[in-house]
Amino acid sequence: MRTRVLAAVIAVTAALSVSAQSQAAEPLQSLVPVPVSVQARAGVTHTLTAATKIYTAPAARDVGNFLAGVLRPSTGYALPVSDTTGTPADGISLLLSGAPGTVGQQGYQLDVAAGAVVLRANTPEGLFAGVQTLRQMLPAAVESATVKPGPWTVPGALIVDHPRFAYRGAMLDVARHFHPVASVKRYLDQLALYKINYFHLHLSDDQGWRIMIDSWPRLATYGGSTQVGGGAGGYFTKAQYSEIVQYAAARRITVIPEIDMPGHTNAALASYAELNCNGQAPPLRTDIEVGYSSLCVNKDITYQFIDDVVREIAALTPGPYFHIGGDEAHATSDADYQAFMNRALPIVKKYGKTVLGWHEFVKTTTDTTAIPQYWGTTTSNATVQAAAARGNKVVMSPANKAYLDMKYNSSTPLGLSWAGFIEVQDAYNWNPGTHLSGVPESAVRGVEAPLWTETIVTSRDIEFMAFPRLPVLAELGWSPWSTHNWDQFKVRLGNQAPRWTTMGINFYRSAQVPWDTGGPAPGPCPQPAWERSKVYTGGNVVSHNGHKWTAQWWTQGEEPGTTGQWGVWRDGGVC
Repeated sequence: MRTRVLAAVIAVTAALSVSAQSQAAEPLQSLVPVPVSVQARAGVTHTLTAATKIYTAPAARDVGNFLAGVLRPSTGYALPVSDTTGTPADGISLLLSGAPGTVGQQGYQLDVAAGAVVLRANTPEGLFAGVQTLRQMLPAAVESATVKPGPWTVPGALIVDHPRFAYRGAMLDVARHFHPVASVKRYLDQLALYKINYFHLHLSDDQGWRIMIDSWPRLATYGGSTQVGGGAGGYFTKAQYSEIVQYAAARRITVIPEIDMPGHTNAALASYAELNCNGQAPPLRTDIEVGYSSLCVNKDITYQFIDDVVREIAALTPGPYFHIGGDEAHATSDADYQAFMNRALPIVKKYGKTVLGWHEFVKTTTDTTAIPQYWGTTTSNATVQAAAARGNKVVMSPANKAYLDMKYNSSTPLGLSWAGFIEVQDAYNWNPGTHLSGVPESAVRGVEAPLWTETIVTSRDIEFMAFPRLPVLAELGWSPWSTHNWDQFKVRLGNQAPRWTTMGINFYRSAQVPWDTGGPAPGPCPQPAWERSKVYTGGNVVSHNGHKWTAQWWTQGEEPGTTGQWGVWRDGGVC
């Protein structure tokens, strides 16, 4: 049986290899997420010049201003933005007419010809997504904050594109370690490049409360006064939170606030003694333990507290969702958990928000508008399966695939490993539409990549854990499953490296990915190229992806660079 399976893998890989080679000459092999349809125009390019103008449909002026803001620092060009109701024959046009119906509300059509670039969509959101593709079609130096020489050439192509899932999210935990407004904005800029459209902000936990609530001010001033490890902590004022919401909205990203309840609440319990059943406030916690805290389910003041918190945050948040957490409530009995949710969930609806929560909470309600976020490590969950059967839509965030805070391997200096190690290929090799038994693709609202910050202190830490896995999850959320192919994807992902370097992103240089160093390609290796179907024993040296590799022991089908943690191959370096 093993021999037959291996033969099938070899045959499929060979076919994909031929496909990849046939596309290698095309100038569009760096796009992440990969578009639905790309038709390259051989021999056609469009070059930006000092005379280039940006034209926009009046309702999309802000998208044009965003594009100009990206392009001006590096090109040094004026790139004036003006309204148009027609189809200009020059420059870059962002139009809200003429897009194919198939692109829906979030897709676009991008037409690059020698004389003009025309981007069409049905909504400004679709145009914004198309702008991100256009950015990636320009040289990586276009992301520079200072003027570079160019030339600023875009390959000729017709791209028609739309997302697989309407919801493509990323979560940042600011409770374990506080991350200030500037760090959050930097992450939002990075999310926008990969067409992420939801930003889940984890604002409270045992270790800290990170937003001012006027009716309960000690939540922030006391509950936010420390963090994991005992640092100074911090919190967002309402003005700062609104600044984040507006900054995200300008990038077509919707903020989803999370206040975790009834567990993960020690910072709140420490701030107000009356929220505790015994009337005594516990000390603040700076460790990373979970599962020990609970709001007092039987006190009316608990629900006044929730009402006030939800009311004040909802008033600052124009998006449709409010995340109530609900996970790891180990200190709350099942009966109390049910009683709590019976009173808490209607409060969220009272203030006009749709309830989102970690998947445990959905066992307490038959409301099919409620959205469970699956974070488990198994491929079967009876609670979520039952919810999907009722009609609930699920956000997929399996911890052993999508959690960006999991270590890449045993030597990763940051992160945790309770859900396992997640190398880049592990993050790529799962299907959100079939991952959970009994939850078909029609029941999946989308995917989200959470980043918990027990060990994450700085923006550089965020970037090291998010890159390259965030773009991996972005592709799973956007691109059609028919395009899913690791051998092709890893090349496109590796081609992002010069862009990240230009943007100053601190990324993990996985040995599984053939990174484009921005310089000339390595020379030919004197060793023979690796062959998937060949048997190798210790000492055999081969070339693969510009590196030379030594077989550590017998291996067949084990690709150099993808199984390094097992010691099958030793990387001998660039040829």
